[in-house]
Amino acid sequence: MQKIAVLTSGGDAPGMNAAIRAVVRTAIHYNMEAYAVYEGYKGLVEGKIKKMERGDVSQIINRGGTIIGSSRLKDFKKSEVQDIAIKNLNDLGIDALITIGGDGTYRGAMDLTNKGIKCIAIPGTIDNDIASTEYTIGFFTALDTAIDAIDKLRDTSFSHQRCTVVEVMGRNCGDLAIFAGIACGAEIVITKDTGFDHAAVMKKVRQASLIGKRHVVIVVAENITDVFQLAKDVEDHSTYEARASVLGYIQRGGTPSSYDRILASKMGAYAVELIKQGLGGKALFANSLTIGHCDIFDALKQKLKSSDLYEYLPKLN
Repeated sequence: MQKIAVLTSGGDAPGMNAAIRAVVRTAIHYNMEAYAVYEGYKGLVEGKIKKMERGDVSQIINRGGTIIGSSRLKDFKKSEVQDIAIKNLNDLGIDALITIGGDGTYRGAMDLTNKGIKCIAIPGTIDNDIASTEYTIGFFTALDTAIDAIDKLRDTSFSHQRCTVVEVMGRNCGDLAIFAGIACGAEIVITKDTGFDHAAVMKKVRQASLIGKRHVVIVVAENITDVFQLAKDVEDHSTYEARASVLGYIQRGGTPSSYDRILASKMGAYAVELIKQGLGGKALFANSLTIGHCDIFDALKQKLKSSDLYEYLPKLN
């Protein structure tokens, strides 16, 4: 009987539980044994591996986070640490491993693949920063969370004639910022792709004031600038009061959206299908809700591309 393990690694993302559920139930459907690795690669090294039954994944499709836990293990890049993880898999007779996470998770799966373990990598990260896939599990739920927060901040901005500066997550990818900015009608969006021209931002805020706009919303991707200082600068260079808000980890939690539940379910089932075919060393990707696969090495080589939404921003503002 073939045995499959699944783990989640790195930052949690809404929809991971739906993917875990799909892996376990699809494996059982094909008369395979399904195992969960608790706490990511750290748990794999520590031997925190448990056989899963259908009931173990009941009532989790609508839950955020990951029921099997996650972690980051920097030492996993060391060959001797990987060997411990492989021994733990071999001791249980586990034939293949499905990993759910971001680029760090992909690199771990590639290292194990190079040592003979059949791995399938599923993209699960709110940042949408896996270049080989159009969308990652968790992105649209995080986007909905950001949109809801910005909409509420806009209400207060309008009431008090303020400029609101909102920092969203995304690490090195500006997708959360640009998608949220378009969806919320933000006057200014700042990401690595747009660049940050301080003087141009101040000029645009002053222009908004001159034409009588009651409020301005500025959406900023993380790791670009200090949003609290930017808010202070807006007050110094315009007639607006300004406030800054950092949405932070609130964007990671919450009930996964319908899109993320369906995407995760399809990817989890498809990963098991590939293992059933004897494949390994693959990374899944999504083109809308059409799922495919490529080599993990090729997935990691690809560079992030700018969203086509950037060309719409000037027209919509």
